[in-house]
Amino acid sequence: MGCLSPRIWFAMTAPSPDPVSRPVVLLTGASSGLGLAVARQLADRGFRLVLTARADSLSRFDREGVHEDEFTHLRPLDVCDPQQRRALVDEITTRWGGVDILINNAGVAYRTVVEHWDDDAWTDIMETNVRGPCELIRLVLPGMRARRQGRILNVSSVGGMMAMPTMSLYSAAKFALEGATEALWYEVRPWGIHVTLIEPGFIRSDSFRNTRFTARSFRGAMAEDDPYHHQYLHLAAFIERMMDRSRATPESVARCLVATMYHARPPLRQYATPDAHLFAWLRRLLPRNWYHAVLYRFLPHVRAGAVPGS
Repeated sequence: MGCLSPRIWFAMTAPSPDPVSRPVVLLTGASSGLGLAVARQLADRGFRLVLTARADSLSRFDREGVHEDEFTHLRPLDVCDPQQRRALVDEITTRWGGVDILINNAGVAYRTVVEHWDDDAWTDIMETNVRGPCELIRLVLPGMRARRQGRILNVSSVGGMMAMPTMSLYSAAKFALEGATEALWYEVRPWGIHVTLIEPGFIRSDSFRNTRFTARSFRGAMAEDDPYHHQYLHLAAFIERMMDRSRATPESVARCLVATMYHARPPLRQYATPDAHLFAWLRRLLPRNWYHAVLYRFLPHVRAGAVPGS
């Protein structure tokens, strides 16, 4: 696997008995969904794991049968809290010598049109989905540069390369994360640090039920007299159908992510579901104005309630 040292790329047979030779993985948002699936796949692969979740979600680890041991540490982390971020990275550095592989998975999603944004939702999603991951990257980079190697995997979404109505705030955050990650790919490559965006599309799970609303977007989804009511109604049903019909699962996306970790030269963008590959292909194939016209035509009832001919 190239000239990378055993600190990162070790014998991929039995886990090393020497704790110092085991790469250190920091995984955020690890107590449910994709994060939990990744945590399970990393178990017994020869890593030292630091799995994080918000303090009020730590009990999920026990319910899911994930427990601390010599090579797995469970830690509370609000990625929006600068003191918690610093304290965690300092602890890992003191105890295990630093982070070799950072997986930024923690995130939130909002369902809202642009007109229904509010300051609290903007702050919440940008701090959680953009600033939190970037600040963790800033904290682990000095150690990676000193060792001249490292892996950073940022979990993005198809929503980071294409936008949908009622998901504007989510796409705004994911587009920002993708832009920062693309710049980072260039910046740290001279030190042998590899950066990848994991881009899943629709995943068969109940995660859409955790999508948040602003006060105005919740009213828009509930009230038939709201101008955007039909978009909220039909897009929610569309997303639920797509997720129910998807062949991708948290486990299959986790396998893709873990496989990417083992690539000697991982790509900047790793499409993690069949529909992500399809949308990426359409973006490359179609002229941009055609691409948007095609998507607009196939969005369900997006023109319902608007003026005729719009």
